[in-house]
Parts: sequence; structure tokens; C-alpha cells
Amino acid sequence: MRIVRSVEDIRAAVYEARGRGATVGLVPTMGAFHAGHLSLMQAARAAHDLVVVSLFVNPTQFGPNEDLAAYPRDEQRDARLAEQAGVDILFAPSAADMYPDGFATTVHVAGLTDVMCGAARPGHFDGVATVVAKLFGVVAPDAAYFGQKDAQQLLVIRRMVRDLDIPVRVVSCPIVREDDGLAMSSRNAYLDAASRQRATALHRALAAAADAVAHGTTDADAVLGTARAVLDAAGIDPEYLDLHSLDDLTAQEAVAPVALLAVAARVGAARLIDNMVLEAP
Repeated sequence: MRIVRSVEDIRAAVYEARGRGATVGLVPTMGAFHAGHLSLMQAARAAHDLVVVSLFVNPTQFGPNEDLAAYPRDEQRDARLAEQAGVDILFAPSAADMYPDGFATTVHVAGLTDVMCGAARPGHFDGVATVVAKLFGVVAPDAAYFGQKDAQQLLVIRRMVRDLDIPVRVVSCPIVREDDGLAMSSRNAYLDAASRQRATALHRALAAAADAVAHGTTDADAVLGTARAVLDAAGIDPEYLDLHSLDDLTAQEAVAPVALLAVAARVGAARLIDNMVLEAP
């Protein structure tokens, strides 16, 4: 595996591979790899000749009081894990490479970014869309791989690709969970033992709602009430707990026939998100 740091070098490497007829898969990340990241790399490895993983803690998607400085970083460990997953190139640029002096362009996806994490973290998705658009322009992959845990991010990127005619196939991969159901996240490293135990309530709340729907409860208030009861029992006050459509995140009054149940909450020192697609019987 090669570690490449400059835009010029990654472009040259991809150009050379394209000249050999290679297909290119990209996995955009901020590092602190866990099994969820590795599942994306493995999916890309199975489908492409050249696999590029970007490792860049993107400052523009952090708010002024968020955890940019504290975000976990261990490039040596990440490089080792990426190589074991069969990655060909780890693209690890600096902020100066990605945002050179005079950088003045932002990508904004309206509508989808007004709810959920977009409402709680103003400007977050502008940072996400801008950096992903840059990565697509630099790497020019055939496909890019994202986890369903960040369901809103996935929809934002799909809409950006559609609206801007970017020739990249956006591939969604399933949420990878710990044995107790907690969705894997780099921010799980912030959890102490007690908070780690409480955090399992997020998945248990979603699962309880899914069980209620499977038994015929489809009204949004009832479904959300079932989930909220589990969070209340764990002493968790969610930042949001919402039922949305799968395609444009509009609020849903019922699971009819499917809906996205999404939650965000602060548990100890970590802000965690999770979601589940609910399907009426």
C-alpha cells in the first residue's frame, strides 16, 4: 500500500491505473478506523482494481464548539489496518492541500440539510458536501462507499451527485454493530465504561420501535413513544428522535409502508447517531 499526500500525486497514481484499464473505488474517511470502515474497504476491494481510501479529518464539517482538536487520530494504526484490508492507496492530505490559500467555494445541498444533524450542526453538511465533491474531483472514482449509519450524509451525497452530474456511483453499505448492538463509530472511543453501557439504549430503542411496527403499530407518535421510553429508562434525552421518509427526509406521520427512524444523543462525552429502516407488515 502506498501513502500519498498531495493532490498531484494521487491524480498521477489514478491516471496511471486508468491507463491500465483499472476501475477505481474510493472510501472517504476521517480515520480512527473500526470494523465499519473496514467493511467499506472490503466492499470496494471486491469490486475494483484500485482501492483508494482517503484519510482526512475535515475541519470544515466541525462547528466552533465541536471536537475537531480531540477527534481521534492515529495514522500509523489506520495505515496498518487499511493495508490489511487490501487498500492500494491511502490518500492522507493536509488541510493546506485540500483548502489552499484563497479557497472560497462551498457546496450546499438545500432541504436535506435542514433537519436532523443539519439542524443541530449548522454548516456541517456544507463541509461534508464540499470535501466529498473535492475528493470526487481529485480521485475521479467509479464508485464511492459510505456507511448507512450516516443515513443523512448518504442522502446528501446522492443528491449532490445527481444535481451536479458527478459520474460517481454512490454505494451504501450496512451498519456494522458491536455484539450488544451499539453502532460502530470513531466517537465511541470517548465513552467511559458507564456511558458505553448506557449508549446501547440507542439501538435498543430503535429495535423496540421496529418490534412495535412488526406487530402492527405504525402511527408515528406511538412508534416514537416506544423508542423514547427505552431512552428515558437509560437517562438519555435525545437531541432528536424522528421518523422520516427514506428519499427526502420529510417528516412522516406513519410507517406507510417504510420510514427511517433516526436518533442522535449525547451520551457521556460522545455525540452518537443511529438509525433503522422500519417496514410495516
